[in-house]
Amino acid sequence: MFNLTRGLAALLVTVGILVSGTWSARAETEVDLALVLAVDVSLSMEPDEQELQRQGFVEAFRSPEVHEAIGKGMLGRIAVVYVEWAGAGYQQVVVPWTVIEHPADSHAFAARLSGSTIQRFGYTSISGAIDFSLWQLRVSGVEPVRQVIDISGDGANNQGRMVTAARDEAVAQGITINGLPLMLKRPDGAWDIDNLDLYFHDCVIGGPGAFMIPVREKAQFAGAIRMKVVREIAERPQIQSLVQPTQADARANCLAGELRQRQRLGN
Repeated sequence: MFNLTRGLAALLVTVGILVSGTWSARAETEVDLALVLAVDVSLSMEPDEQELQRQGFVEAFRSPEVHEAIGKGMLGRIAVVYVEWAGAGYQQVVVPWTVIEHPADSHAFAARLSGSTIQRFGYTSISGAIDFSLWQLRVSGVEPVRQVIDISGDGANNQGRMVTAARDEAVAQGITINGLPLMLKRPDGAWDIDNLDLYFHDCVIGGPGAFMIPVREKAQFAGAIRMKVVREIAERPQIQSLVQPTQADARANCLAGELRQRQRLGN
């Protein structure tokens, strides 16, 4: 009887250690936010614009405002991955998933990003960027309270599947897509469309609390990116109604980029 009691006690201790270890491991992977920074590096952007865009994200993660926003979260830490994208065949992880809890973590992320080269490729596949970002969220290795894809770009989707199909698939999984439409030049190129901000509003962003911040001047880059990252970190989960209204007043043609491509190719 004594041996049986000792055996049961040992078993309970072992189970307790295993459960404690499981909870401890889970606690280490829990974050307030899993954030994919998906950045356009298509040829439509000039090299100096791409450098300004990159530097804007570097400065954001060096800023006290971002550090403060992270610290005020329920858990006080987030996970971030930095992705560059262009056409349907090009999506590249530049800085892999990084858990940021302390300012030193944020500075290390910024330093790694600052030291990476910028690649440039043709075409614009926002749908490809969303699909790749969705996959990155699936393999992040963290357990986030919220999941956000941050899309920056200077043009409409002109390659890959329909952008609304990719957006709707991500939103259906509880993911928020925010936008940073870059409107630095007049839309006079063969691939350009009018009112890129309306296109992002109607065709790209979606999900709980989705928003966008257009950038119309080079001087706005750093401030807009910092504001956007702070808002994404500080945003609180929102309870959605089970009944959602349709977008009856859509103002943008979500196939505008594809139509431009057909016109360019003479089809």
